[in-house]
Amino acid sequence: MTANLAELAVGLAWLVAIFVPLEWARPAWASQRRIRKGSAADLAFMAGQYLLFGGLVVGWLSWASEGVGQPAWLSAVQAKFAEQPLALQAAQAIVLGDLLMYVGHRLQHRVDFLWRFHAVHHTSERLDFLAAHREHPLDGLYTQTLMNLPAVALGLPIEQLLGLIVFRSLWAIFIHSNVRLSLGRLQVLLGGPALHHWHHANDRHAGNYANLAPWIDWFMGTYRCPPTEPQTLGLDGPHPRGYFALLLWPFIPRRIAGRLWSAGLHGRERFSGG
Repeated sequence: MTANLAELAVGLAWLVAIFVPLEWARPAWASQRRIRKGSAADLAFMAGQYLLFGGLVVGWLSWASEGVGQPAWLSAVQAKFAEQPLALQAAQAIVLGDLLMYVGHRLQHRVDFLWRFHAVHHTSERLDFLAAHREHPLDGLYTQTLMNLPAVALGLPIEQLLGLIVFRSLWAIFIHSNVRLSLGRLQVLLGGPALHHWHHANDRHAGNYANLAPWIDWFMGTYRCPPTEPQTLGLDGPHPRGYFALLLWPFIPRRIAGRLWSAGLHGRERFSGG
């Protein structure tokens, strides 16, 4: 456990070294405080992912990639897939994962049962690189499974699969960061913070469901790219603020949850740097 905590501290230090200067140099919300409301909960989510839940996801994907009991036709597809250059294999796995994740992410916002868990991620009222870690573990398992299912089904080697997980994780941190960085015409091909910031506007159906491939949103009519940053983020309605309460929140009937946390509900506010 001590070694895991040390590795977590090193990982956090690397993220601070990379993203704090970037957020300082190119802030989307210049008045936002470095230690803001929700930072402690986001750190707890990061610790939970690293020390426990992330390992469970990797274990599940590693087991699935072994292909135990898979049909003969899938083995034949995997054999053909393996004949291609590794770079082409990775590109195909990423594109197919993006397409599947777009559908899955849109369902998270439309299907009430999925939204109960995904809403935890959208309770963030301030965005920075730490906010990316605010994710219910069951929601994370759903997301990681969909994103990596094509790579697993096509038989991508476990080493490359883990590489894709790390790449997507770093990209997720980047698009949540408090950074205003225009990619110009490339923004339709490659997602950036501005697009995902609008996904976190306090509108359950705000659009921009494809984190890495906004061309899918453009094609499906859910692409949103206003010229300014959203000024109101998060959810309307009562919701918990603390780590353990957020873990329990999806399992509590909404009527009861509303009474539990309505007393602590502060009115929606415009971005003022808290």
